[in-house]
Amino acid sequence: MPFLKWPGGKRWFIANHSHLLPRTFKRYIEPFLGGASVFFFLRPKKAILGDTNRDLIHTYQTIKVNWVALEDRLRQHDSNHGVRYYYRTRDSAPRKDINRAAWLVYLNRTCFNGIYRVNLQGSFNVPKGSKNAVLYDSDDFKVIAQALSDADIRVSDFELLVDEARKGDLVFADPPYTVRHNLNGFIKYNETLFSWDDQVRLADALARARNRGAKIISTNANHASVRELYREREFTLRTVSRFSPISADPDGRTQFEELVILTN
Repeated sequence: MPFLKWPGGKRWFIANHSHLLPRTFKRYIEPFLGGASVFFFLRPKKAILGDTNRDLIHTYQTIKVNWVALEDRLRQHDSNHGVRYYYRTRDSAPRKDINRAAWLVYLNRTCFNGIYRVNLQGSFNVPKGSKNAVLYDSDDFKVIAQALSDADIRVSDFELLVDEARKGDLVFADPPYTVRHNLNGFIKYNETLFSWDDQVRLADALARARNRGAKIISTNANHASVRELYREREFTLRTVSRFSPISADPDGRTQFEELVILTN
């Protein structure tokens, strides 16, 4: 059901490790929404979904209330798609919500590797990729809209959303990181994605939510710095592989392992 390919997406996690996710909870809270693979897998009745990326959140909000018009705009993009059209569309700046949402989905599906990247002026600057399909046979925007119908979708800093978690809620937190962080230079490299101060803020917010009785599932780089951060706060740590359902020792550090942080 996820309709976007987003950096750090968790389709691999759902495919191999969905057994780690609780099936019973009151509300679902996801502060780093991205492609929303976990949300669409769980299909919670009540949810708070957020991200700091305004274009991303506005796209979800638009699908929720006007999926028919979005699909119509995507058909127009599909019929016109080509190299010149891609770059002309990429460099445009649609302001109307429905056009902006269709613009994001179109670019996401046809740009290089589904990357979302903007320059210093805030303009999307990813080149055209090799894929030309704008609409997929698997698309069902009506079902997506139904899944989002009762969700509270916000542009927000993660801490504000995690701080709303109460007893019985489930928080799934997937901050920006890459498996490159497992090997070296974590702190320096990650400052460009998610600063160390943000990592500490997140760990503290998740600990507060846990202490209020919320269930926590968080993914992160399997790096010594991160493991220590969460061990200090008495979370359970597991390492998982992108390509295998077999869990490893939390101290294991291979290129494709990632860390899962859970409440006891």
